[in-house]
Amino acid sequence: MIRDSRLLDALADTAIAAGRVILDVYGCDFAVSHKSDASPVTQADERAEAVILADLARLLPGVPVVAEEQVSSGRIPGDLGDLFVLVDPLDGTREFVARNGEFTVNIALVEKGRPVAGIVVAPALREIHVGLVGSGAWAGRIEADGRIRRLPIAVRAAPDEGLTVVASRSHAGAETEALLARLPVARRISVGSSLKFCRVACGEADLYPRLGRTMEWDTAAGEAVLVAAGGIVAGLDGRALAYGRRSWDGAEAFANPWFLAAGSRAVLDLAATRRA
Repeated sequence: MIRDSRLLDALADTAIAAGRVILDVYGCDFAVSHKSDASPVTQADERAEAVILADLARLLPGVPVVAEEQVSSGRIPGDLGDLFVLVDPLDGTREFVARNGEFTVNIALVEKGRPVAGIVVAPALREIHVGLVGSGAWAGRIEADGRIRRLPIAVRAAPDEGLTVVASRSHAGAETEALLARLPVARRISVGSSLKFCRVACGEADLYPRLGRTMEWDTAAGEAVLVAAGGIVAGLDGRALAYGRRSWDGAEAFANPWFLAAGSRAVLDLAATRRA
């Protein structure tokens, strides 16, 4: 099923349609409320998720869906099985509220605990990134008429002059700053949402360290794009991130551990050893 390019194209169309709904709200005055974890939420999050869920019910009937706003309201599927979908209808709500354009729609297919396909659409920037693990990744610009010129993307070898590191615009903390101080960083890019994974996947950066809180719907689509482009994502223990976890070590359901995302194993290992 997940190797069907028509399905991936249909999911990309779904993400683009959700992006249009988001932009309708983005262009107007909108109210911002806050969830129990103090994270912001707007009408755009809710409307985009409704679009995505309706399409998923048609495209993947019977496949469980873990979607951020549904989980926030207590609606969590029972048995996820071997195949399920992770949805973040608006990743980077803080960027949306700040109106800097660096927010995304994330849709990922997860098989046996690993993201195998991902779509990341940045509607305000008119960017799309799609990855199918084992088959490659591509990116494109969404034109006004809906056409997309697809270009293959791949990670790069880290240059001799030093690393380009992409960090969170809203969430970089003291631990991240301490790590970067110990690495040969030649350039730093700040960007919001899952675009950080995409910048590494496109060969524009070498490392994205996330030493802070994320949820599975924040990362699954971006990880699939990066891995499909030849990159690697691992927790600080060197293990691949596991998806679909209800809880672990006392953490909340669907929470990720801290992780490193890199264009190569060499960069990942360097960051892991310099963290101590």
